[in-house]
Amino acid sequence: MSVRLHSYRYSVYSRIVRMVLSAKQVAVATVEVDPFTDLTDDHLRRHPFGRVPVLEHDAFSLFETGAITRYVDNAFAGVGLQPDDPMAQARMDQVMAIVDSYGYVPLVRQVFSHSVFRPLVGEEGDPQVIATGVAGSRRVLAALEDIAEESRVLSGRAPTLADCHLAPMIDYFLQSKEGRELFAEYPNLTRWWGWVSTWAALKNTDPGLSGLKPRS
Repeated sequence: MSVRLHSYRYSVYSRIVRMVLSAKQVAVATVEVDPFTDLTDDHLRRHPFGRVPVLEHDAFSLFETGAITRYVDNAFAGVGLQPDDPMAQARMDQVMAIVDSYGYVPLVRQVFSHSVFRPLVGEEGDPQVIATGVAGSRRVLAALEDIAEESRVLSGRAPTLADCHLAPMIDYFLQSKEGRELFAEYPNLTRWWGWVSTWAALKNTDPGLSGLKPRS
């Protein structure tokens, strides 16, 4: 069996898939693809929209993070990351959808990118974009706080794909001062983060931002 992941180390979506592969203890070869540079024809054949990640399992190729993580959980032995209870399953799917539809832009593209990532690569962040991101993040975190309080998922007990989907974005968000200050207002998410931040699958996939160099 051959498993290969085409991914970008600083991409939260690539890290989500790496977390699931780590949790399932799947041996994987990684191919670094920077989606912000000129993409090869080979990669565009794998992913016609020019994004990452793409998983190849023998002759089977798959893109879209949610499809990949569900496939990995179903296809490989090890800890199950999808709850059997229908309500918990629905909450897991809901968290993943919230993160994709409403969370990624304010948490990562606005707050983290402009407060942390851009300065690391020698670019200026925009304070107005950060402020807009904080406002959008507040609505997202409030919705996730209620789900964490309910405790069907984001429980700090048995991990699910919801944890894998959310944790990389929160990890980036908390690297900003604005993110840390806002996140502290949500005790159930803070409790959840205290648990998930120690999970080996998250630690093993740290992208190593300290290695970033300004782009020429």
